[in-house]
Amino acid sequence: MSQALLFYHFETKEKLFAQTFSYAAQLDLDALAAVEEAGGSPLDRLRALLRLYSPIGKSKSWALWIDAWAESMRNPDLEEMSRRIDLRWRQSLRAIIEDGVRAGVFTCPDPEGATWRIISLIDGLSTQLTVHRRVLPRARLTGFIRTAAAAELGLSPDELG
Repeated sequence: MSQALLFYHFETKEKLFAQTFSYAAQLDLDALAAVEEAGGSPLDRLRALLRLYSPIGKSKSWALWIDAWAESMRNPDLEEMSRRIDLRWRQSLRAIIEDGVRAGVFTCPDPEGATWRIISLIDGLSTQLTVHRRVLPRARLTGFIRTAAAAELGLSPDELG
């Protein structure tokens, strides 16, 4: 595809990036909706969400997310979009945690705090894995996520395996 054709459709590289990010994020949100609609136990849904959100899952969009977060500091539209999508992931995780607490599967006195801590840990570790590929092996990242999520929810890491 020629550069002229890209600029004809998108005017600026910022608009091209925003559209690319929006498309990739929508694919991720569609996969998240499938996890939510599939039902199952809170533990099964938690496992599925962690697989999907972590770079060890099917999502290939982590490099786009990192770029979007950086660009969001200068682009209000992209900041609003990324904030809205981040919120959607947090809402889904929090709903799973709250369902698990109600069902007696999880022990968690602060679902909101646990949600922030789990998502933030995954964001940070995933950024490290994406940017510095050789520093953190995927298996180690998976172990960190399982250990932290299990501690937040009164589980053993093996239950998240």
